[in-house]
This record gives sequence, structure tokens and C-alpha cells, in this order.
Amino acid sequence: MARIRLVAGFLTVGLWTLLSRVFGFVRDVLMAAYLGAGPVTDAFFVAFSLPNMFRRFFAEGAFNFAFVPIFAKKHEAGEDAESFARDAFWGMAALLLVFSTLAIIAMPFLVWAMAAGFAQDDRFDMAVLFGRVAFPYIFFISLVALLSGMLNAVGRFTAAAAAPVLLNMVFVLAMIMADRAGWPMGLTLSWAVPVAGVAQLLMLWVAVRRAGFAMRFRRPRLTPELRRLAIIAAPAVLAGGVVQINLLVGRQVASFTENAVSWLSYADRLYQLPLGVVGIAVGVVLLPELSRRLRAGDEGAGQHSFNRGLEFSLFLTLPSAVALVVIATPIVAVLFGRGAWTEADTQATALALAIYALGLPAFVLHKVLQPLYYARHDTKRPFRYALVSMVVNAAVAIGLMPVLGFVAAALATSLAAWVMVWQLWRGSRGMGQAARLDAQMRARMWRITLAALVMGAALYGLNLLLADWLVMSGRRYLALLGLILGGAVVYFAFGQAIGAFSVSELRAALRRSRASAPPEAGA
Repeated sequence: MARIRLVAGFLTVGLWTLLSRVFGFVRDVLMAAYLGAGPVTDAFFVAFSLPNMFRRFFAEGAFNFAFVPIFAKKHEAGEDAESFARDAFWGMAALLLVFSTLAIIAMPFLVWAMAAGFAQDDRFDMAVLFGRVAFPYIFFISLVALLSGMLNAVGRFTAAAAAPVLLNMVFVLAMIMADRAGWPMGLTLSWAVPVAGVAQLLMLWVAVRRAGFAMRFRRPRLTPELRRLAIIAAPAVLAGGVVQINLLVGRQVASFTENAVSWLSYADRLYQLPLGVVGIAVGVVLLPELSRRLRAGDEGAGQHSFNRGLEFSLFLTLPSAVALVVIATPIVAVLFGRGAWTEADTQATALALAIYALGLPAFVLHKVLQPLYYARHDTKRPFRYALVSMVVNAAVAIGLMPVLGFVAAALATSLAAWVMVWQLWRGSRGMGQAARLDAQMRARMWRITLAALVMGAALYGLNLLLADWLVMSGRRYLALLGLILGGAVVYFAFGQAIGAFSVSELRAALRRSRASAPPEAGA
């Protein structure tokens, strides 16, 4: 039953994240059709990445990894968890207000730091304008991340997982309105960013109040508990900063090649689908679960939670990675190949996607292994590991740029991710039973890998068989759907036959996930 509850949590978050990614694909398809991979797209992607970069730096990563275990502990112990959350919320709001104002003033410097290659042409001024409009998003989405952490800590996953759907819905609506009204598309997209942030914050505010937390205004103050929170979070903030430096290096490398920022961004969006659905779901559910188990001294239950998170991740991530490598070109061509999009855009984006896909299992395993450390308030070692990963990323991206061009940025990202996972895995060996593989995981791991490879061979053959249909405007969507469904059938059938996973367990977890959705949604 505990296994079903844990997987149900993964599925609840994963299914909502999947819906968000579906709307995200609609957004990207429209953007590719309206703008293609040109200077306006490059400028918007850089401008949009700025608030998202600092969001991960401040809120979703470091702060939440420190905040969630403390809040969950207070809530379970019957202490005044809401008072702690209110201090953190309004303190963060004050800090973000000052930071956002300074960033808007310093936007030319931030754009140059993100994409120095833009200084050679008109993309720089566009990126500065778009960035100043979009940057206030960090204020809203960082507070959303804190409220989401509160809901996740008390086992209410649906509202927090559903909030990102609003962002992509606002984007889609904005592009349709801009097309019909003749508004400048890049500027309209930039204004859609803070509007979406307001919508998400309102949604989570209502959800938190329905969960029983009033969160009334409190004058920001530095309490002893917030000082403790800052001490725990500081190394993780630095680690998050290192990760963002990796992204900065990639953007810088790409900015010196025309359209490369767009190619990498579109490829990033595609591999972010399985990463978001699996990685975010596991990370969101696993951290509070591990925190509870380890705090209770139940190493066996902690081991179970860790192994089921690992198993669920490999079950979905390995076939996704194989598929994105084998059929990268038809995926990009069918999804984006219309309007301003060109064949050169397809080939460049598909190459980047295949390279990113090689690192996809590492990106997700990172989400599984990190909670082992943060559940124990160990934020120093992940920071040291991130520094090593940063050096690898910079060396590969900058060193290979003269040889590989913009592709060096994607290769560096994937290699650095595997280096990070290797360090996290090696460091976890001294954590006791909770970090060890159990018998079920050892038995299923190689079977999942084999099933994914067999599926890859089937996809390769189906791609050859459907090659003519994949270039026909009226049939290519059906052909791509046939590829995906065919690969899925092979994977599930072969995987079930060799014992890679249990379909009955998945069905039971899905039923539980659906059954728990209404009360959580009301939360």
C-alpha cells in the first residue's frame, strides 16, 4: 500500500506536469510558426531565461530544499508551521521586490552576461526591452514556489502541479491575440510572462488558504528560524548558482551563432517534457517523503521511498531518452515544420535534441539523488559536486566550441549532468540503508534498460517504414503518432514480459491518483 501511495503521488504531479507540457508544445509550435528561429525569438528566449534562471537560483531549488523539510517537521509536530511560513513568505517578497527593481535597472548588463554575442546586432536592444518587461515574473513565481512547497509538504500535490498550466495557457492566448490584432509578437510574449505569474500566484494563494493557512501580511523580519533557514539554504543557493552558470556558458556559446539560441531553446523544450513529467514529479514527492521517513528513524521505509522513486524515474526516462535520440529529426520536423521554420532549423534542432537526450537520464537521476542529501540538511556536498560539474561544463563548451560550434553547449550540458550524478551517487554510499538499492530495484534496472533498447530498435525500423508519410503534410501527424504508439506498445509489451515493471501496480497507483485528485484540487 505504501508503494501504491508513493507512485500515486508521482503520477498526480506527473500527469499535471504532462498537461502543462502539452500546452507548452502548443506554445512552441505557435512560436515556431509565427517567429521561426530568428532574431526576435533569440531575444525573447534570452529575456525569458533571465527570470527563470534567478527563480531556480532563489526559490525552486535551494530555498525550497531547505524550507520544505523544516516546514514539514513543524507541521507534523503540531508546532506553528504557518508562522514560520509567513515569515519566509513576506521576507522573500521584500527581498524579491528590491532585487527585481535593481535587475530591471541593470538589464543591459544582465543581457550582456547572458548573451554577449547579441552586442553585435539588433538582438541586444530587443532582449533588453523584453527582459525589462518579463523580469517581474521572478517576484510572482518565487512566491508561487514557496506556496507550492507548503502544499507539497502536507501531501497536497495537485494545485501546485496544475499552476504551470496557466503559464502556457496565457502564452497561447497571447500569441493568438497578437496575431489577430497585429501586435508585435515578441513584445506581446514578454508581457504575457508577468501576467502568467500573477495568475499562478492567485491560484496558489487560494489553494493554500483552502488548506488552512491564512498567510496574512506580516512585516518582514529576520527571526532566529529564518537565520537557521538561511544557513541551511546558503550552500544550496551557491550550488544553484553553479547550475545557472552552466546555463550561462551554454547561452554565451550559442549567442555567437545566428539562430543557435533558438535551436537550443526548442530542443530544450522537447527534452524537458520527460524531464519535467518525471523529474519534477519525483523531486516534489520524494523530498518530503524522505524527510518524514528519515526523521522518524525508519531507514527501511526511506530505502523503499528512494528505490521506488529511482524505479519510477528509470521506467519513464530511459525509453524517452532512447526515443529522442532515434527519432529526433521526425519529432522536430513534424512539431515545428511550418510557417517561418526551415529545414536547416529542423536539422540543427534535432542534433541538439539528440545530444540533450543522452543526458536525460542523468538530469532525472539528479532529481532522485539530491533529496537524499537535502532531507538530511546536507547542502554542502551538493555544492562541491556542482562546482566540479561547472568546471566540466565550461571546459567542454568553450574548448569544443571552435570544433563543434553551438552543439558544444548541448554536449557540455549532458556530460556535466552525468558527472554530477556520479558524484551524488558516490557520496550517497555512506548514508546507510536508505540510499542502497533493494532487491526489486536491482532486478528491474537491467530489464528496464533492455526493454528501452528493444523499443529503440523498433523505432528505427518504424521510422524507415514510415519515412514517406513523415514528409507528407496531410499524413505526417499520423505517422509520428504511429511511431510513438508503436514504440510504446513494444516497450510495455516486452517490458511486462521480462518483468521490467508491473502494469497492475501502475493501474492501482493511477486509480489512487485519480481518487485523490478532487480533494487536492479543492485545496
